Formats: sequence, C-alpha cells, structure tokens
Amino acid sequence: MNQFTLDLPLRTIKPRKTGLTILIDNGYPLRFFKDSIEGAADYIDFVKFGWGTSLITKDLEEKISCLKENDVKYFFGGTLFEKYASQKKVDEFYRYCISYGCEYIEISNGTIPITNKEKAAYITDFSREFNVFSEVGSKDNVISNQQGPEEWIESILEDIEAGSEKVITEARESGTGGLCSSNGDIRFQITDDILSSGIDINKLIFEAPNKTLQTGFIQKAGPNVNMANISFQDVISLETLRLGLRSDTFYL
Repeated sequence: MNQFTLDLPLRTIKPRKTGLTILIDNGYPLRFFKDSIEGAADYIDFVKFGWGTSLITKDLEEKISCLKENDVKYFFGGTLFEKYASQKKVDEFYRYCISYGCEYIEISNGTIPITNKEKAAYITDFSREFNVFSEVGSKDNVISNQQGPEEWIESILEDIEAGSEKVITEARESGTGGLCSSNGDIRFQITDDILSSGIDINKLIFEAPNKTLQTGFIQKAGPNVNMANISFQDVISLETLRLGLRSDTFYL
C-alpha cells in the first residue's frame, strides 16, 4: 500500500457487488489477453466475450482458465444469445454455456424483434441455473430515438422482476446506440430519469466504452457506478477516473 496517502473516494474491493468494471474481449490475442488480466486483475470483475466472438476466438479455454486463476468472472455477449434465439436454438445456447462452465449469461433483445416481455420470459427460465445480466435498449439509433424514459424504466423493472441480477443499459461497443446518440453523446434526460426513478443504482450496469461516457456516468452516479464494455487498454485509466486522479474527475 502506498504510504503517501491522499484523500480519495472510497472504492469497493473484490469480490464486488458495486463498482463493477466489465471488460469486453473482441478477440484479443492470448498473450495480450493474459498480460492485461494478470497486470490489473484487482480492478477487473468480469470479461464479456463480445457479441459472437467466443464461437471463433482462438484459445477460448485458455482465456477462461486465465480468468479463473485471477478471480475474474466471464460471460458471452447478448448478441450470441439473440443469434441462437433467432434460429429457435435456445437449448443449444444453454448447452454451449454449460460446456464452458458459465455462471453468468447475458440476455438481450437489442437486435432481434422480440418484445421485452418475451425477453423477460427467457430471463426467468435461465435465472434458475445462471446469474443473468439482461440488457435494455436497441442497437438501432432510429429505434433508440423513439424510446422515451418511461419505456426504459418499464423494461428495466420488468427484467429485474423476471430475475435479472443486474440490467445493462445499451450503448454498443462503439458508444453510438441505446443511451447514446449516433454522435456518441449521452442522452442525459433518459439517464437522469432512470437514476431518479427509484431503481436501485446497484442493479444497473452502464455500457461506457470511452472516456467521455465513463466520466459522465461517474459524475452522475459516483465512483462506484457499474460500467461495462471497457477496453482492455482502459482498465487503469478508468480506475484513476473513479478515484479522481485525472483532471476529468479531479474534484469528485
């Protein structure tokens, strides 16, 4: 521990229930993957194998072994669930997750045209055996722009009632969908309405793939806000944002 102490925001420590940092692996080489995890494991809670990359990524079993050795949980991207669901092969998705020892899964409807009620039914089914992270919001900007705060809040509450452990708010890996406009700006009115709705903030995970989004959510919800779609290169820089060690959040 650094003996030259500063007054910094209090951060939760692993195993965390709040202040989660969830990385996204888009198919990184094994050596880079392992070096990144081993070098910053204290600040990493989950790795999501993005969209359908787990089906074709090389050395998936070795990556999972590395995560287990460093006390980092993992799950497959919600788009993979949607691909199986679109072909009426949800049972195959179940077996796929079982085969890799998944404790967590993500269920979403950001691409396929199923209602939130239909998605909630899948959440209930899978929550009997898995910890479910669900996702709300569309990847399509046209659809996103038509969704007001009431629809977001209703969907989040429906997912939680169905058995979702935490609900992820969509922003895409590019930060240009869901809670974000096509130019990457946060839709603050919707975010503010969600935060003031009475929903437990600890039940929410905000996708925040860039510094602008990370800074915005920390300023809105504090240093222990849950964030996902974090790049492997951003683990340490995000932690410094949480602790007020960058100019962007200096006065937390």
